Amino acid sequence: MSGVLAIRLLLPPGGEPNDAVIVGDIRSADLTRASQYDILIPCGGSPSPRPYPVGPGRYVVSASLPSGLVLTRSAVAVEGRETPVDFTMTDSPYETHAWQYLMGNIEPGAVYHGAAPGPPAESLAPRSKAATASPPDGPVPGAAVDLTALATWIGDCAPARCSFAAMLTLAQAPPGTPVAASIGSGGPRVPVEPFDTGGALTPLYRFGPAGPLGASGGPAGERQFLVVEAAGSARLVTLPLPWGDAEVEVLVNLRQSPTGSAVSVAVRDADVGAGLAYLAQGALDTAARLFTDVESTLYSGLDNPLAAAAGCYVLIGTDHTPGETRWDPWLERLADGFPWLGDGAILRAVRLLRRSRGDRRDVRRGRDALIEAFDRGIPFYTLGLSWLVDGLAAFPEDPACARRLDEARRLSWLVDTREPFLILDLRHRRT
Repeated sequence: MSGVLAIRLLLPPGGEPNDAVIVGDIRSADLTRASQYDILIPCGGSPSPRPYPVGPGRYVVSASLPSGLVLTRSAVAVEGRETPVDFTMTDSPYETHAWQYLMGNIEPGAVYHGAAPGPPAESLAPRSKAATASPPDGPVPGAAVDLTALATWIGDCAPARCSFAAMLTLAQAPPGTPVAASIGSGGPRVPVEPFDTGGALTPLYRFGPAGPLGASGGPAGERQFLVVEAAGSARLVTLPLPWGDAEVEVLVNLRQSPTGSAVSVAVRDADVGAGLAYLAQGALDTAARLFTDVESTLYSGLDNPLAAAAGCYVLIGTDHTPGETRWDPWLERLADGFPWLGDGAILRAVRLLRRSRGDRRDVRRGRDALIEAFDRGIPFYTLGLSWLVDGLAAFPEDPACARRLDEARRLSWLVDTREPFLILDLRHRRT
């Protein structure tokens, strides 16, 4: 007979999905029992614990958060009994920000509600948007930002305005150039009210498939962006919409840690939301564990091409099978079926180049897919831009690739590489 460890992670009771999961391990404390790796730990305000049978004895249970932080708890398994193992992350600064807190995009409540000043910023991103701390139970000091003018939703960006050249031109424009007007194509441009102001320091925005929740901005196109402007900075935020029925959150952190992002994007998808954060870390094996069936995510591509692209990044990054695979035709469908999705062409190019093994036909097709991906415009995924740069760099003697490589590299200097979706700091050089 064995014992059972019943494991879960508790978030503030703020409406977070109770079927979300993260990854962890169960390790024998004295190395005499079998350990279990890559277990799934349910998260939420009141999730049902997941039982794991183990032999009687002492264990160290760990939970690997999407931020990279690892929580640990000691537990003693008793034969024939269930031992609860609860991790707690209930110190989010606001209940509405619990998902962002789980993703590692915001610090504990004491940082925002305490009297002590935050640590000094160490990078241009935090420094350009920093705000001073508020005293306990007091108002935000005079450096607060007008939240009504902070964010503008761009509901329909024309393909030509999503090009690498257009983005680089906008980044070099004089200070004061209206970013939203330059990006929009005549479609809806709507100033967005925060879903929650976060004490005026961490405003949180939520979006559905058609744009901002609670706003009537008009029909959305194939590319949606959010322009965030404050304290001389201007960031163009890629919105991964539509993502099925799931909502997308954008957190603007006006008082940051030395290493935190000024703007963070998270998908409130209980199945793969945390997996996207692991993907941004480069922890593809961990992300694959969260994408319960990576191939099924790809096969559902016609319903949710953005999720299919995420699954394919994980699949290509973890499956190094030589030659053709059963999922190659689905990747072709993803690449051909959505010409607005540069990531599809990037994924096809990387797959062709990795499987080529010197086959000139695959190498040529891979090269052509890289050019096609670039010409479709900036990708949705930060990892996609990195793979595009690496792929183009493999053809240094090809003038068409070399020219595109130069623009892609210059754009990559403006990207927050900590984020899963592309966020461009268009005022980086002037901060």
